[in-house]
Formats: sequence, C-alpha cells, structure tokens
Amino acid sequence: MSIILGVDTGGTFTDFVLCRNGQLQTHKVLSTPHAPEVAILQGIRELGLDEPGLDELDQAHQDQTADFYIVHGSTVATNAVLEGKGVKTVFITNHGFADMLTIARQTRDELYALQPVPKTPPLTRECCLEAGGRLGARGEVVEDLSSSQLEQLQQKLKILQPQAVAINLLFSYLDDRFEKAIEAVIPEEMFVSRSSFILPEFKEYERGMTTWLNAYVGPLVEGYLQRLQQGAQQAQLSVMQSSGGTIAAEQAGEQAVHMLLSGPAGGLAGARYMGMLANRQRLLTFDMGGTSTDVAMIDGELQLTNEGEIGGYPVAVPMVDMHTIGAGGGSIASLDAGGMLQVGPESAGATPGPACYGQGGTKPTVTDANLILGRLRAEAFLGGGMKLDEEAARQALASLAEPMHMSVEEIAAGIIRIADEHMAHALRVMSVQRGIDPRDLTLVSFGGAGGLHVCSLAESMGMNKALVPIHAGVLSALGMLVAPRERQLSRSRIGPLARLTATELEMELSPLIQQGQKALLDEGVKNADVEIQRSLDLRYQGQSYYLNIALQDDSVGGIAVAEADFHYQHQQRYGHQLDLPVELVNIRVALKSSAGTLPVNSDEAHTTKQPAEPVEWVELVGIDGMAPVYERDKLVTGQKLAGPVLITETVSTTYIAPGWSCTREETGNLILRR
Repeated sequence: MSIILGVDTGGTFTDFVLCRNGQLQTHKVLSTPHAPEVAILQGIRELGLDEPGLDELDQAHQDQTADFYIVHGSTVATNAVLEGKGVKTVFITNHGFADMLTIARQTRDELYALQPVPKTPPLTRECCLEAGGRLGARGEVVEDLSSSQLEQLQQKLKILQPQAVAINLLFSYLDDRFEKAIEAVIPEEMFVSRSSFILPEFKEYERGMTTWLNAYVGPLVEGYLQRLQQGAQQAQLSVMQSSGGTIAAEQAGEQAVHMLLSGPAGGLAGARYMGMLANRQRLLTFDMGGTSTDVAMIDGELQLTNEGEIGGYPVAVPMVDMHTIGAGGGSIASLDAGGMLQVGPESAGATPGPACYGQGGTKPTVTDANLILGRLRAEAFLGGGMKLDEEAARQALASLAEPMHMSVEEIAAGIIRIADEHMAHALRVMSVQRGIDPRDLTLVSFGGAGGLHVCSLAESMGMNKALVPIHAGVLSALGMLVAPRERQLSRSRIGPLARLTATELEMELSPLIQQGQKALLDEGVKNADVEIQRSLDLRYQGQSYYLNIALQDDSVGGIAVAEADFHYQHQQRYGHQLDLPVELVNIRVALKSSAGTLPVNSDEAHTTKQPAEPVEWVELVGIDGMAPVYERDKLVTGQKLAGPVLITETVSTTYIAPGWSCTREETGNLILRR
C-alpha cells in the first residue's frame, strides 16, 4: 500500500490532495502564515494520517509493502524574500566588488524620473567582505588567495556573527577552488551558499544575487523543513522546486532559492497533466487563489525562464515562466484619493480573511462580492464545512456603496469587473504581448476562486473554449503528486558555436549529467528511470540575451540542428534573423524521473447513472429568472449544462455564464464552450 499526500501552502488556505488505495481525497484548512507547518500538521491529523492513525501502514512498512510520501509546495522562501525577513547574511566577493549587489545593473524602474526614490540595498556595507582569489575571463589567476586573507575573513565573521554566508567570486564558474577554500574556513554553524555550486554561470550580479538569496532564506527553509519532518516522522518528505520537479527535503535546504515558486509550479504541473488527459496540449492557465493570481503558458511542456524576479530581485535559476498579480479572492476593494474604485493588491489573507468568513474581517473583498452576486452559496462553501456570513459581506460592501451612491449589488459587480480586467491584462502579457493568439489556446482555470471568473476572462481574451480540471480548487496540491523528481544543472561555456566540437560538448555535458544522476540516485531513483534533456543557450554575437534551444544529441549534426533551430526561434520571437555568427553561452541539462499518475481517468461508476438533477434553484444578480445549482461529483460523463448555472464542489465553485455551456468528460474535467 502506498500513500501520497500533496500539500500546497497558500496565503489563505493550505490545500491537501491525498491518494490512498487508488482513491483521491481533497481537504483544506486555513493557513497559519506565522508557522506554516502548523496548518500542515493540522491537515494531516484531520485526514487521519497522524502517527496513531497509521498502525496498518507501520505494520506494512515492516513488510516492506507500504510507503507514505508527502510532496510539499512551500512559501517559506518566497515570503521571507517578499517581506524582507531573511537571516543576517554576509556577502564575500573579490577586492573592489563589495558594492556589486547594491549597484546592480543601474537600471531604473521609471526611466525618465528625475528624482527616483533610492532603493534600500539588499544588505549593509559592513556585511560585504572582500578577498583575493580573483580569476580572469579565461580562468587565469589575477590575484591569489592567501592564508592571511582567509584568517582575516574568519576574524570578521566572528565579529559579525551572521547566520549565513554567500560566496561569489569573479569567474568562479571556470574554477571553483578559491570559493571552496573560503567555504572551508567558515564556521560549521553558519549556512554557506557558494555561487559555483548554486549557479555556475556568467553575469556576476545575477549570480551573486541568486547566491545571496539562497543564503538569505536557506536557514529558514532548513529549520522549517526539519520542524515539519519532526511533526510527520512517519512520512518521507519531498519539496516542489520552481522548475516543476521535486527534490528530497534533505537536499532542499541547501538549495532554497530553487523553491521561490514552489506552489505555483505545482499548479502548472497539475494543469499540464489534466490538459494531457483532455488531449489539450496548448494551454493558457490562471491560478486564482486567495491572495494572488498566477498566469502562465503551457505548450506541451512547462515553459521555464532564467530571468525571473522575486520581490524586485533577479533569480537566475530555472523557474516556471509566469506572471503574478495581486488579484485573488481575498483582494481588498477600496476607494482611492479621487473616489475611484480599486481592487488589490492588498489582501485580507487568512487572518482575518474576507468579511464573509466571520473571523473579524471588515474590509470588502472579491469573495464578498461573489457572495453578494449569488455566485457563492453560503451554505455550500467548503462542502458545507464553513458557512459564509452574507450579512457581514453586505456591511463591508456598504462602506463603498454609500459614498459612491450605488447599491451593494452594483458595487459587487464593479469589484468583479475590475478584478477580471486585472487578470485579463495578465493573460495578455503571457500571450498577446508575446505574439501568441489566445484564440488558439484553451484557457485553464484553477485555484479556489478561478472557476468563478473563467467565462468572463475567456470572453475578454476572445477565447471560445476553457477547461476547469477536476479538483481545480486544490490543483497545485494535486500537481505535487504527478511532478517528477528533477534536477536542473547548467554551466557557462561562452564562445563561437561553430568552433564547438562534439567531443568538447560531451566533455562539458558529462560532469553535469553525472552530478544530476548522483543527486537523484540518493533519492532512490534508478539511472534507467531518468530522462535526460540537453539544451544550449544561444545568441547572436554581440547580443546580451539568449534563447534556450533543445539539443537533440551531442553530435556535430545535433549542434547544426540546434543552430538552425535558433535562427527559426529568433524569427518567431523577434520577427527577424541576423546574418551574424551564433554564440554559445550556457550548457544545460535537465534530469527527470518518470512523472506520477493519478486515478482520475476512470469513470465506470457514472456510466450507468442518470444525468444529475439540480440540488436547488437560486437568484443571480443581473440574471433574469432562476439559475440551477449542481453538485459536480454527481454529474455524469457527457452531461451538458447551459449557463447560467452554478456547479459546486468541496474545494471550489464554477460559474457558467449565459452564452456558455459545459460538458463533463470521462476524466471528470469540465469542458466549457461559448
């Protein structure tokens, strides 16, 4: 017997998807932002997975026939960066470069602002230390690292007493001996982040910032994972990475920077899996939770980027390519100085939450607006496990309606329209602004609030088809269960592509492949079960940015195909090609185990049942007549419903607008058409 639990910690709710004995079970509890593990352990207890409830599992363990896995999407690293609550960190670099992270790229948020507001440096001047060990661009030693310099660093660290140290020497990706020498003299109690291990690539600022971020949040992540592991000692714990694959908790702490988009990556893994079941490969996704909405594009595979940002800081490790805005169910509506209605980015979060949660919240939110419009059923929220307070929602919205001389219902409709426009703009950023026609894609909505807005957003984008996956309200947690175990490795190798031989390419790739295989082997993944994907970062000579191109094989022919593909993709992305030599920048390797499968595509139990009947008829603001309400788990395969209609389930509600219809597929997914 095998038990697998996917956990996604969100700003408002912590979501659980449990796969046991071939059956899926979903669950939600309110998040505990001050200590995320508290909500997780609460959910484990409520699902009956705590130590006393696993007697049969413990016995089966003795027979070597059972396993209990937890795959977790953590927000600890993300929140620490966004809130500026990492640990005291010392940054060590070469002489003359102590201001590297403060100077950055000297770019400005507002190009023509004559008096820009100065940004607070990521760390104080006293925490920036300098040393020798400087290399040149070809790997030659420009300044040696002496034993006296190492002793001076030790003395300064004793005085400063940081919790973490980030080491970032120039060109260390060519030769890491000086960084390793510094690491060797750092006290054991201090967390060490070394750039030649975290990100052995060029661009000293991006590499340095990524290394510093890893040190800044590393001790927090390590401590959090240890507390979670102690609270769930009966389970094997893995953590979702920003690239869409998982890593064992024992290895995750030292690579905390890879967890900055942990939860959202799980959602995309789940969306891709559900899209495959529905035979839809090209997807435009939006994940609307309580605090934010994440928008992304999936074209067969998850789209990754090495130019991501968190809290204004560049993060150059591979992560899912997405656009995030502060629009969620808990987004607060307010009036600005001119009396205009605004929605977000401030959120009511989990505490106190929207006014209708009845936990002391008084500010109007998107969730309150949906309740007033009739799109949320007060008695059916969380499957009846949490009753919503409609009167509290009405009072909260009245605080906006009165000064605007409008009815509460009109204000509610206005809040929804503004929130929808914010999300539609985010969808355009990921599609139209990249030259992609959204009408060729399927819109996939998930997250606790996504189904309430899917029809409106599809209409805004001119799209005629949408998909609301099964368990959409907890899809990020579900995605944890189907994500492969994965390692993304890279190394800079700058030079003309035409001069690269197949032998040289193999020599560059082999150490990365061996490093990834060893890491996965330590997690119990056999080499035979690992898929290896190779790619090259290419650019025209003289360019600053590059495109990542898949490498079919490491032969001369494979290199030539990659070069031709680069020209084609450059034409597709930028509308032109250049008659210039192609330059190799980075070599990349992705190693993945086989993705998991879930019991969501068998529906024999429904094939002989009669179509479901409405459980009630309700009034929806702005809709003439009464609208039916259906329970999603009672819909049968092929059953078609025409809007307006509400479809409720334990973890979310879907609103089918007038002019739209939905059909339940065998997989349990809802296919929407206009």
